[in-house]
Amino acid sequence: MIPRSHPRYESLRIREILVSGFESGAVAAEGMLAHGRGEAFDYLIGEKTGPAAATAIRAAAAAIMLSSRSIISVNGNMAALCSRDIASISKISKSPVEINLFYDNPRRRRVIAGIMQRAGSERIYGVGGDATAALPGIESNRRHACVQGILSADTVLVAIEDGDHAEALQRAGKRVIAIDLNPFSRTSQTADITIVDNIVRATPLLIRYCAQMTAYHQEPLRTILDSFDNKYNLDQSIMQIQQYVESQRIA
Repeated sequence: MIPRSHPRYESLRIREILVSGFESGAVAAEGMLAHGRGEAFDYLIGEKTGPAAATAIRAAAAAIMLSSRSIISVNGNMAALCSRDIASISKISKSPVEINLFYDNPRRRRVIAGIMQRAGSERIYGVGGDATAALPGIESNRRHACVQGILSADTVLVAIEDGDHAEALQRAGKRVIAIDLNPFSRTSQTADITIVDNIVRATPLLIRYCAQMTAYHQEPLRTILDSFDNKYNLDQSIMQIQQYVESQRIA
């Protein structure tokens, strides 16, 4: 039991969630290592959603709401950390989810599907043997995809993933939205919209923006999306790191 008074309460709470996810079979051991790397970058951005991340989340919501076939690519870490938020985004935006794993096996897919179902997801691809097609240009297990899901999508939301997948999705003509704490990663540099933030902070804000934008016409959504520049936004995220590090210097 972690006392709420602990100065690292939220960080330790998230670690416990991931450990539980590992014990259930949803999270791979390597996924916990990936979380540790992400947590280090979270320190560097001051463990808060900065202006650049908020701008990217707003653009991501506009892109999702403009899409005719958007989809959310879900892995074990995402399911463990924010299944309810992902299910809410899926429902609001009418975007199904598809389970897509680097460390793949049928049992992990079933466990993750169960988590997402209990969280409220209604359309789940990538389970029960329906991921029988292949995404071109990638050799890892992430190539396994569903024809009715990722392969038919025009916009794909990914998070806590490897760059190979983002690159392959973009080559296949998809708009890629990434949630990634490392602005220097291949995923961040490849994506069309990169949200440099912790997924547990980004998804609630994405829910809020998507909910607001259900009332928008296409023109204002297009204006929001067209005004977004991912390279500039990444530069702003890197500047946030520089400014935070400078503020923590010991005199």
